[in-house]
Amino acid sequence: MPEVSVIIPTFNRSKMVERALQSVLDQDYPNFEVLVVDDGSGDDTITRIPTGGRVKLLVHASNRGVSAARNTGIRYCSGRYVAFLDSDDYWLPGKLERQASFFVSHPDAVACQTEETWIRRGKRVNPRKRHRKPSGDIFEKSLDLCLVSPSSVMLKKALFDEVGLFDEMLPACEDYDLWLRIACRHPVHLIPEELSVREGGRKDQLSAAFAGMDHFRIRSLVRLLQYAPLTARQRKAVVETLARKSKIYAAGCMKRGKIEEAEFFHSLARRVLMTDGTSCKPPVVQEMPVRFLIK
Repeated sequence: MPEVSVIIPTFNRSKMVERALQSVLDQDYPNFEVLVVDDGSGDDTITRIPTGGRVKLLVHASNRGVSAARNTGIRYCSGRYVAFLDSDDYWLPGKLERQASFFVSHPDAVACQTEETWIRRGKRVNPRKRHRKPSGDIFEKSLDLCLVSPSSVMLKKALFDEVGLFDEMLPACEDYDLWLRIACRHPVHLIPEELSVREGGRKDQLSAAFAGMDHFRIRSLVRLLQYAPLTARQRKAVVETLARKSKIYAAGCMKRGKIEEAEFFHSLARRVLMTDGTSCKPPVVQEMPVRFLIK
């Protein structure tokens, strides 16, 4: 049984996924398996993956999205720990060894991530102050934007039994959603070493495919109020963030002439603030994700 399962979701990135896979196979840490999940690619990805030994290839018949691809990997993997690697990113030497050693020395920990190098259009860039990764109790700092990178994180597989898998209804911000469900319950530790490389600036990335990403984050915040075991302080922080994001998103809808949607989110902001989030209980906003938040 491998100690660590590495899950690489990919869609129409045959050359990039080769690089990502090789960066895993080049790791010194010996006790791992790799599951490449092809999410219905139309290119030659399947023929480029050298299956056998540590490498398994799982194939979706059609494109179902990155959440579904990661979830397939989680369901079929065998390791005690799970590490993700996006197919357009890659790891530096020592990444798996460093994180596996962290869990040995911190047996109560359930999640850790490393620092990362950012590359944008072939050039290294420095993250802004607001993107700096915290360590430990990261919940409140992560409400505004995602501060955990899928390609740098390692988790105990048993954690998914507690918090659930990636939300397949979310076409983007699915990682923001999962990390908040984890961070409201557990610390997420940071290893302060740049051990993964994150590439950005391409048109095929999810961040470039959707305008107004906050409407996906709003859905996540509503569901946190509905279902997550929040402390009083956490609930207050979620309510304030949800109201602020709803107002900003409503203003954007108004500018684009989406009057009904703008009125809905203005109303949501008012109701959340007036009721301290208790209005976000099923079935009051049961219809909201379908009508306005999934596009």
